[in-house]
Amino acid sequence: MTGPWDVIVIGTGIGGGTVGRQLAEAGLRVLFVEKGQADARSARNGLSDSFVPEARAIRGLWPEPLQVTVDGTEQRFYAPRGAGVGGSSVFYAATLERPERHDLEEVPDRAHPTGGWPVGFDGFAPYFARAAQMYRVYGTPDPLSPEVPLPLRDPPAPSAVETALMDGLRARGLHPYHAHTAVERLDGCAMCLGHKCPRACKMDGRSAGVEPALATGRAALITGAEVTRILSDGPEVTGVELRHQGAVHHLQAKHYVLAAGALASPVLLLQSACTAWPKGLANGSGLVGRNLMFHLNEMFALWPGVDGPATKAVSLRDLYHRDGQRLGTVQAMGIRASYGEIVFYLNRMLSARGLDRLHPFSRLPAAIAARMLGSAQLFVGLMEDLPYADNRVQQDGSVVYHISDELRQRRRAFRRAIRRSFPRKRMMLGVQPELNWGHPCGTLRFGTDPAQSVLIPQGRAHGLRNLWVSDASFMPTSMGVNPSLTIAAQALRVADAMEQNLCG
Repeated sequence: MTGPWDVIVIGTGIGGGTVGRQLAEAGLRVLFVEKGQADARSARNGLSDSFVPEARAIRGLWPEPLQVTVDGTEQRFYAPRGAGVGGSSVFYAATLERPERHDLEEVPDRAHPTGGWPVGFDGFAPYFARAAQMYRVYGTPDPLSPEVPLPLRDPPAPSAVETALMDGLRARGLHPYHAHTAVERLDGCAMCLGHKCPRACKMDGRSAGVEPALATGRAALITGAEVTRILSDGPEVTGVELRHQGAVHHLQAKHYVLAAGALASPVLLLQSACTAWPKGLANGSGLVGRNLMFHLNEMFALWPGVDGPATKAVSLRDLYHRDGQRLGTVQAMGIRASYGEIVFYLNRMLSARGLDRLHPFSRLPAAIAARMLGSAQLFVGLMEDLPYADNRVQQDGSVVYHISDELRQRRRAFRRAIRRSFPRKRMMLGVQPELNWGHPCGTLRFGTDPAQSVLIPQGRAHGLRNLWVSDASFMPTSMGVNPSLTIAAQALRVADAMEQNLCG
């Protein structure tokens, strides 16, 4: 802990791991500070439903439940959040999709809801490419995209299920492609998508970030260390206060990177209020924690006509922008739905309509579907959420969120588009709007105006010369794709700016 350190990185997910790796490889001394406990590389578990905080911490899961109020209704549950080396990314399904140009800027006939990001598509393009190479992304280009394709590695040969799905979708006039997936594909790779991998195949914040940084000999890692305050005397950060093994420590560096995630990073800033920053560190705009966004999940089952293992290889963007509305990408979830899963989803739909008494009658149609059509593949439409200042994470870590009328309207349009576009051998599985709690973003948005944003376009906090942010909180809109590639690209942009500051 004693240093001296050029940079302290708080959090080791994709944002923290990526920025720390590049800085260490550039010759800087980097200290990673991670709240979660250290675990063996051999550990393999998913996003467990354990309700025991100590057990969750050992498994690399966020130990505390999330307190949320959605449309005035309070809920308390364990969100899909990681707390260990690699953060949530060690559990993710390694889908790294590039956003479209209209996600970041105004294009003809596709107005941007905020007028555009402070950095447009062309400004991000080289960083998307660098991130794809760092994370060993493979797949095939989106046939609908007019942009220069990412430097993708060739995917493996499609399975019978994947071939049947793609052929069926093309027959409907759709344009599927092999999803962009961050897996090294080492010999014996078990494709650990959705849970921890005991090997270094899956490229996450640990495999592609922290571990290569430590291998340089210029980085170190502290686990089980919870940062409680970021200390400041006004225009700069002077240190961090953390608890480690029952003791309080103060660590110092030349620069600091906050990468604790879009829910935890704003909480830490709000809890770091001081004389110079009475509303919270970096909160001159009053926007720290506000403009919280997710994605809206639209799940459905699709029967490919052949039986086989689950797949995540199929993605398509035909419904990304439809009739002037911002909808989103559609992709396979890597989950195979047979009789039991169909019964579960049918009963959930009945319960949402207050028809619990009909649960026993769901078994027959589920059995018929499974018998006649085999196992289904689950798909999800990821629909873009938009920023509203009242949707926020508060100083105590609780979340307040209101589902806007326009979001509900777009959701109805998305469901109609899915019904019309996909084969008849499919079943919608959602009833009420379903927020994707694994994709929070937007709570420390970047921009050029200090009154309307928290960060400058390079990722440094307005009014603080040595505090940077490299997680999903920087995003001013949620886009219509998984956020991981964009987080990694912004982390590389932040690292470039920090190198110029420290080395230039």
